[in-house]
Amino acid sequence: MNEIFKKQTWEITKMIPKGRVTSYGAIAKAIGFPNHSRHVGKAMGGCPEDVPAHRVISSSGILSVPEFQIKLENEGVEIENLRIKNFKNIFWNPLEEI
Repeated sequence: MNEIFKKQTWEITKMIPKGRVTSYGAIAKAIGFPNHSRHVGKAMGGCPEDVPAHRVISSSGILSVPEFQIKLENEGVEIENLRIKNFKNIFWNPLEEI
């Protein structure tokens, strides 16, 4: 994975508002690589501290990293059994929002 892909992933992730979430796939589509959601996940694994990686989840609304639950709940996101409640209502689609 190249550095440009990582930086684009991180820049979009920084745009996600508090209390909202998006998916790995939505970010991949937004940067022009719709079939590269796993690459987005890898990029998030090594992201800088100022990138809110906790706001990026699976397209099914399930947290990929259970440790992110506390950060999301602190932003007002309701979670039950690692699943985001009202997922469709708080989903942030970068293709529509940017």
